[in-house]
Amino acid sequence: MKKGIILLMLTLISVGSFAQKNQVQVLYFKAQLACCKAAACNNLENEVKSIIEKHFAGKAVSFKQVALADEANKELIEKYNAKSQTVVLVTTNKKKETSVDVSDIVRKYTRSGDKETFENELVAKINESLK
Repeated sequence: MKKGIILLMLTLISVGSFAQKNQVQVLYFKAQLACCKAAACNNLENEVKSIIEKHFAGKAVSFKQVALADEANKELIEKYNAKSQTVVLVTTNKKKETSVDVSDIVRKYTRSGDKETFENELVAKINESLK
């Protein structure tokens, strides 16, 4: 009887460990810009990064800056047709990889300055990707 219970528990634990979990990587494409534009770009990058840290600490969400000038990133740049301040959510699980370009949310924020709406929209998109 005890062996049966132990076997059942081990089975449940192993099945739970194989459950598919989505992982989201936030790619922030960045160009080398003149000082004034670079400051604005750096601020925007820091805001995106801080939103991720605030809402997704300890979860399967990571932030990665992708330098447009770095030849090692050429494949990513071409794959996502990226320009400066392009932001792409790349979702991976055991079966597939999908991506969503959320640059429109970023552009809308740079025009409006509405940080609360920006944060809410970005968090909602990331949460969608985690499902």
